[in-house]
Amino acid sequence: MLRILMGLLFLGAMPATAETSLLNVSYDVTREFYKDYNPAFTAHWKSKTGEAVTVSQSHGGSSKQARAVLDGLQADVVTMNQANDIDLLAERGKLLPLDWARRFPYGSAPFTSTTVFLVRRGNPKNIRDWNDLVRPGVAAIIPNPKLSGNGRYSYLAAWGYVIRKGGDERAAQDFVGRLFRNVPVLDGGGRAASTTFVQRGIGDALLTFENEAFLTQKELGEDKFDVVYPSTSILAESPVSVVDKVADKRGTRALATAYLEYLYSDEGQEIAARHYFRPRNESILARHRDRFRALDLFTIDEIFGGWKQAQSRHFNDGALFDQIYGVR
Repeated sequence: MLRILMGLLFLGAMPATAETSLLNVSYDVTREFYKDYNPAFTAHWKSKTGEAVTVSQSHGGSSKQARAVLDGLQADVVTMNQANDIDLLAERGKLLPLDWARRFPYGSAPFTSTTVFLVRRGNPKNIRDWNDLVRPGVAAIIPNPKLSGNGRYSYLAAWGYVIRKGGDERAAQDFVGRLFRNVPVLDGGGRAASTTFVQRGIGDALLTFENEAFLTQKELGEDKFDVVYPSTSILAESPVSVVDKVADKRGTRALATAYLEYLYSDEGQEIAARHYFRPRNESILARHRDRFRALDLFTIDEIFGGWKQAQSRHFNDGALFDQIYGVR
């Protein structure tokens, strides 16, 4: 009997298999990055602790992914492209603290990107800046801002372009309305929009994150597409968080925290740079200056007063995007 009890105590002290796995719920143009990052992290964790880890991924439009977690998808960590999607999990789902952005450096955003244009080789429509996208006969491909952070950044970048040029809110709304009248289809996420532009051959310009534009060009050949940088664009930050309620239930908090911390390591930042995300580490950014040109970027806070205000005014049901797109 004593031997049986000792055996049960031993089994109870052993880590559960759930402790050796993580689910990272992310947005849809990070697939290739995490395909490289996950093995680097698991090797690091194995070397440090002796524990083998399996990291699973889920990808889709950022806001769709946040809603999936809110509806019960058991994410240990979320790695999104906008803070309001993580705020949703804190405010409505009570899945993590309201001050989640203070946990890691740079507002818990380990790298950044921006919105650029991918055009067909030779730029046959001579698209150089935002104003070229509203010309008659130009078709712009943008994912749905209601579902996709990629699309939301494109919308806000166009709006901010008008404000930075001295226009007022009415002029910005008119400009964005003209832009979306030139959008033939609204895909559910950035990768779906890339497929529409690249594989289906629809549109003259794809508005997407810098990393997605260069990845597309690299994979399909520089002889097929060019990347165009507009005169001004938006700073796109990629925030991350542990999902406390899930991680605590599964016993993965320490592992989940380490997984996100490693994004800030030299190796994590190098992998980000190789995938055309702009690293926060200045020395690593400088090492890759050949692929990251200096840009005139504005922030969500600067033009829109932060993500909460931008969401409420532009993207909630019945807000400005619905009004603009509803009168196409």
